Amino acid sequence: MDTRSAFAAVDQIENTEFWDRDLDEDLVCIDVHQETHDVKTFTFASSLGKKFAFKAGQYFLFDLEIDAEPESRCYSISSSPQRANAFSVTVKHVPGGKISNWFHDNVTAGSTMKGNGPLGHFIRPNAKKLLLLSGGSGITPVMSIVRELADTFEPIDVVFMHAARSPKDLIFREELACLANKGKQLRLHFLPEITAGEAHWPGLTGRISADYMKLAVPDIAERVIMCCGPAPFMAAARVIAAELGVPSSRYIEESFDAAVIDDIDLPVVLETATRTFTVEFAKQVRKIDVSGEQTILSCAKKAGVKLPSSCSNGVCGTCKSKLVSGSVDMNHNGGIRQREIDAGLFLPCCSKPLSDLVVDR
Repeated sequence: MDTRSAFAAVDQIENTEFWDRDLDEDLVCIDVHQETHDVKTFTFASSLGKKFAFKAGQYFLFDLEIDAEPESRCYSISSSPQRANAFSVTVKHVPGGKISNWFHDNVTAGSTMKGNGPLGHFIRPNAKKLLLLSGGSGITPVMSIVRELADTFEPIDVVFMHAARSPKDLIFREELACLANKGKQLRLHFLPEITAGEAHWPGLTGRISADYMKLAVPDIAERVIMCCGPAPFMAAARVIAAELGVPSSRYIEESFDAAVIDDIDLPVVLETATRTFTVEFAKQVRKIDVSGEQTILSCAKKAGVKLPSSCSNGVCGTCKSKLVSGSVDMNHNGGIRQREIDAGLFLPCCSKPLSDLVVDR
């Protein structure tokens, strides 16, 4: 099915209802757009023609089946909430990235898949002065914010600073330049680390620093900062913001960098009365011990058991797994539907064992 046919299939249905994340899950891709040499934007509509009510900065969780194995991955919405008939996600092709590469290689106009959303709390607060900071593909949720502001003409003073490896890696470069040229309320800063492939780069290069931020955003202490990008980028931004007088209450960040989950090996102090349970991962033929005060994901990662994960706090649903036997105490934050729980699924990242468990992983 080509793009025109995909749109026609959606348009045949009266588009009056809104997507209900507790009931709806069927999506159809209606467009694929090449953004850069290794980044594509995929636009999805409801297969039933429903509209989407989401907030800029939120994301969708995609439930896929790759090589006969269930996979889940969350991608931030990059389109404006004001355009409710569809939403877009922008995906970078990552060497060795199973899900991102599958999207690039397999998803075309007319492709169907299941999705859960909108989800997430990376949402613009009520502020008149913003600094949007992004690194690499972390630009997607803040791009949704910029597009919404452009659609609504809200009187907000925005500085948008985007860092990337090189000029050719600057996602949405031309669109952002057009938005900045059209209005006086968006100041745009591109910061490539190197200028490879571009002979006459007009701006600065390098990485974010306190000196650079003081020059580029002299009133940074008066702004709310929203930051998304790789873990090292956000760690640097956090330190710089504090150094330049930005209160922690005005620094907001978003990340689904699975590489940083549980990297900090904090000592676990167990009470002698705490019971320990055996958790078996059936497909990996592994068994580990997990106390009733620990999450299954944190113990699995420390033991070298492979589980997909991103947020680690029950928001994104990436680690969703089938519980074959046993029971857990799960305190999630919206990353799983009630009907999925009723079907025996759970989130290891926010679940503690109440008995011995067998997990279909």
